[in-house]
Amino acid sequence: MRASGVRGVPVVANGTRRRRARRRRVMWAGGEALVTVGAVLLLLVAHQLWWTNREARQGAERKVAALEREWDADAPDAAPDGTGPADAGTVPAAPAPSASPPGATARQRSYPAAGSSRPGRSRAYAVLTVPRLGLRVPVAEGVGKRDVLDKGYAGHYPGTQQPGRAGNFALAGHRNTHGEPFRYLPRLRAGDTVRVETRTATYTYAVDMILPRTSARDSGVLRPVPRSAVRPSYGYKDPGYYLTLTTCTPEFTSRYRLVVWGKLLSMRPRSR
Repeated sequence: MRASGVRGVPVVANGTRRRRARRRRVMWAGGEALVTVGAVLLLLVAHQLWWTNREARQGAERKVAALEREWDADAPDAAPDGTGPADAGTVPAAPAPSASPPGATARQRSYPAAGSSRPGRSRAYAVLTVPRLGLRVPVAEGVGKRDVLDKGYAGHYPGTQQPGRAGNFALAGHRNTHGEPFRYLPRLRAGDTVRVETRTATYTYAVDMILPRTSARDSGVLRPVPRSAVRPSYGYKDPGYYLTLTTCTPEFTSRYRLVVWGKLLSMRPRSR
């Protein structure tokens, strides 16, 4: 039987009203779902861009302070190479930026490094300071994300040299999130200084060359004599005492690498 109504007034069947009500409920639920997804995404962005930076920076600052307390508690009467009393007058002069291991003197070849033994995996053992960037972060062995880089540390590439040794002392750091210690690496210019402090000494490097972009797999930049395998016009030909800093580029991507190279200028023994 058809629904009846007043002449001239359209009659809406119950089925039509139910369909409209269902559509309204579906649209309302969809809107709520979109708002929820948007809120979750905003929280994730805030976590990545703010919270991880806050946590990592605070943790890195605490680690730097802990390392300094540990070093200051050590007896200062041993020379950096562990051979006897420290004497600033007998510390070998730092090799010139173009010095090479084959031509170095015996004393230069025994240039004191971070320590007599290889640092333990993921262990922080040095402090990296970049005055131009206002940067001061721990250096830990390895480049694992969870145990090193995500803590806001600079990570030492295994297989590369230790600070102060002939060869290539190479480090990696995050460009964005998790403390982003290397975010402003592109601001460095030739001649800027970079210091690496260890339990025994402070090594000062001078920025010498910047490779704006190369492949993430460009292993040439980590060789003892660093030279890009992708862009061979960037790099060195002669052995020396090198520092390499690497990070992702452009920002918020990991497709390419930015590389900064420096050469050792000087070393001084650590004192209280």
